[in-house]
Amino acid sequence: MSNSAFQNVIVPPMDEYNQRLVSYVHPPDWVNPQPSDRYDLVVIGAGTAGLVVAAGAAGLGLGLKVALIEKHLMGGDCLNVGCVPSKCIIRSSRVVGEMREAEAFGISPPEQINVNFSAVMERMRKLRAGISHHDSAQRFQNLGIDVFLGSGRFLHNNSIEVGGKTLKYKKAVIATGARAVRPSIEGIEEAGFLTNETVFSLTERPQRLAVIGGGPIGCELAQAFSRLGCQVILFHKHSHLLDKEDADAAEIVQNAFIREGIHLVLNSQIERVKKTPEGKTIDFIANGTKQSIIVDEILVGAGRAPNVEGLNLEAVGVEYDRRGVKVNDYLQTTNPKIYAAGDICMNWKFTHAADAAARIVIKNTLFSPFGLGRSKLSSLVMPWCTYTDPEIAHVGMYEHEAQSQGINVNTIEIPMSSVDRAIADEETEGFVKIHHKKGSDEILGATIVARHAGEMISEVTTAIVNKVGLNGLSSVIHPYPTQAEGIKKAADAYRRTLLTPTSKKILGLLAKFS
Repeated sequence: MSNSAFQNVIVPPMDEYNQRLVSYVHPPDWVNPQPSDRYDLVVIGAGTAGLVVAAGAAGLGLGLKVALIEKHLMGGDCLNVGCVPSKCIIRSSRVVGEMREAEAFGISPPEQINVNFSAVMERMRKLRAGISHHDSAQRFQNLGIDVFLGSGRFLHNNSIEVGGKTLKYKKAVIATGARAVRPSIEGIEEAGFLTNETVFSLTERPQRLAVIGGGPIGCELAQAFSRLGCQVILFHKHSHLLDKEDADAAEIVQNAFIREGIHLVLNSQIERVKKTPEGKTIDFIANGTKQSIIVDEILVGAGRAPNVEGLNLEAVGVEYDRRGVKVNDYLQTTNPKIYAAGDICMNWKFTHAADAAARIVIKNTLFSPFGLGRSKLSSLVMPWCTYTDPEIAHVGMYEHEAQSQGINVNTIEIPMSSVDRAIADEETEGFVKIHHKKGSDEILGATIVARHAGEMISEVTTAIVNKVGLNGLSSVIHPYPTQAEGIKKAADAYRRTLLTPTSKKILGLLAKFS
């Protein structure tokens, strides 16, 4: 076998932008290097977790020998089929949403909003290609990392085989991520379907689109494609969308979907899919009634499966199951020389979670042997956001989680309709909801529903991480007017609960004579 990467990768459509993408993240002329005698660290998988581990280890200035293996596209899901392309499309779809709402701002929108679907997708490919050099094979080689393109598999003697070469290691990291679950629905394989891994290759708009799954991926893409001109029918097996989120928050998004004309089929079970001359027929049961609908495309956004195949984990005593590689709180597998990070082993399947986990792995693999302490996954305070419109962002505990742990909770809720900037923006649908320990200002968790909730949640996350309570947040001056003032209003509401009857009377008198 030659030294060159043995698998050329095609990302359809292979226009100038996808050709540029591939030239960075899986260059067809790449030549794998000759392995070092022994690596301090070998990382399998060049998604977010793998890239951060490799770059962090190589950048310590300790002269460590680091190898990075990737069988497909460097940058992983986030760059290629996840965060980057989805947010590009969501941004285009938000323009449509804003145009539809223009009348409320005294602006007459056009009678017909013409969406150039192919141009929207081309914009996404252009922006993705423009970002891709950050994750390129050449950049990581320039960082002093030996980059191997090909499938890596563990061997018995602390070594990994890739492309006919053997890499010996002191420590190894599994960061192979996860993929979209293939649904077990009769006939769907024959009929054909899309996932997040293929939907961004579309160049023509499907007129009728079925989305299976009412979780974050399904909801984000359902709303985006609906605004871009698809007739969307969204199937979900539960009684309401985003059922793992705060119920009040999920209801706001669900009502927004209904207003926008997305057809929701809740409490549904899809029985079979058939390909017919008219399109793809979906037979389903909803609320006990059998029904059928015909669509042009089916997008499946219902779950993730870990990429454990082909790694030969049994050879090195690394245990795994259908949820992924088993790790302890230090992200160490059942083989003490092998760690894991990212979607392959974590319930948090977010890019920022993979980044945070990678930093734990760097510390625990390279520093803890020198007595510098170990970091725990359980110590992380993890925010997340679902990028619907409005967005739902959350951090910390939900109220029911705190109660299940025997913690008495008080909840403060500030409607966005009481926030001046939200009123000015005509974005009053939503709230800031903060849970704190009863009798204390300690923040346990928060949910924010707002047009830019993802930008707002970090203030609460910072407060939790640094043990700043509601008293501290109340003293933070916010620029006026901003929607983040809803957070300060929540903190001020807590402060008011501390007032005694006497102090309230004094303040009332002061207000009267001021």
